[in-house]
Amino acid sequence: MMLLVWICIVVAVCMLVVKLVYRAQHGKCHSKRQLHGQLVIVTGASAGIGLETAKDLARRGARVIMACRDISKAQKVADEIIRCTGNREVEVQHLDTSSLTSVRSFAKNIIASESKIDILVNNAGMGALMQQKFSEDDLDLIMATNHYGPFLLTNMLGKLLKEGAPSRVVCLSSTLHHMVSKLDPDDLNFRRQSYKGMKAYNLSKLCNLLFAKELGSRLKGTGVTSYSVHPGIVNTAIFFKNQPLLGQFFGYLAGIMGKNAAAGAQTSIYCAVDEEAAKETGLYYSDCKVTAPSKIGQHNGFAKKL
Repeated sequence: MMLLVWICIVVAVCMLVVKLVYRAQHGKCHSKRQLHGQLVIVTGASAGIGLETAKDLARRGARVIMACRDISKAQKVADEIIRCTGNREVEVQHLDTSSLTSVRSFAKNIIASESKIDILVNNAGMGALMQQKFSEDDLDLIMATNHYGPFLLTNMLGKLLKEGAPSRVVCLSSTLHHMVSKLDPDDLNFRRQSYKGMKAYNLSKLCNLLFAKELGSRLKGTGVTSYSVHPGIVNTAIFFKNQPLLGQFFGYLAGIMGKNAAAGAQTSIYCAVDEEAAKETGLYYSDCKVTAPSKIGQHNGFAKKL
């Protein structure tokens, strides 16, 4: 019995040490840059990393559009951001990135009402599913939410991003893109290959990275720069929504040892505002530093084909 107690104590101490070391080493955006007069769009801004990103950019004086699926929830969050930052230029618009119809409707409204965009943060996303589901457009739901929707949105808003130059596009990726050993650009919806929820999630994060890479290449010289971001192991609700047991296990680990949402948002914020980051484009960042992606993530041919 005493042995079991000591084992539990040792495990608890080890986890605490890992937590403290990991959190102490995470990157932090130190830029004091203000964003008065700038328009920022943050997708999926009603919770977690997106919420913290929107709050920080609002605190810097930007006009922030929170593009969210749940309008009621997002409005309550927007009201709280207004209260704590004093910036009343925070608004909510409906966007469901899993629906191409919703993406087109949102983009058309923005094009009709705005003259430029300074920062677009493609933050909205979903985690793994236990069973494959398809979107209303008959696309794999994870790929639709995490990649197709943001891809379409960014391309539709391209002209406004160029009008806002120097402007930036930040795409949330993940270190889990390293888990993808093979990419078939002609089977992104798992029609031929076997399906696993984590496999689809990891693929979507690789696509986010490759999209930001190719976007940086195609828009070079326009003043629009792009970035893909690994936020770190972050304690957010994404681990527990429709997740298989493995996803929930990682969720509990993130809660015990990972970053909170504010810390997880630091690299997104860094890429959105930091003066040094503006000198680069198409690169992958972790802990506010340029980081090497996987071998596939560095492949120019795959990026172009995707």
